[in-house]
Amino acid sequence: MNYTINKIDGIAIFTLNENRLDANISGLVKGEFTALVKENSVRKMVIDLSSVESCDSSGLSTLLVANRLMGSVSGSLRIVCPSKKILTLIKITQLDKVLKLSNSYEEAMSELKLLH
Repeated sequence: MNYTINKIDGIAIFTLNENRLDANISGLVKGEFTALVKENSVRKMVIDLSSVESCDSSGLSTLLVANRLMGSVSGSLRIVCPSKKILTLIKITQLDKVLKLSNSYEEAMSELKLLH
């Protein structure tokens, strides 16, 4: 699995550099999210999906796990740049009512910086 994690102004930026977020890597991604929140005390996180072209139900589950983890520590999460295909899937499953989506990295960072 290819990804990067950067921290800027107390915000963790998880960038997944894969074409697919699916059952093949979802367990590994969930593990990274858990480590960020539980071991590294992250309270604000951006998940950058700009390189991801497709996603299956395991991928959606991964995003929900990240959202739940952040909620368990009163944290905040933004998901950035889902492809049109992934955005359609998120809307069809009505997860856009649960997940906070941002149109750009800059928008996500601005929103999270405003939160205390």
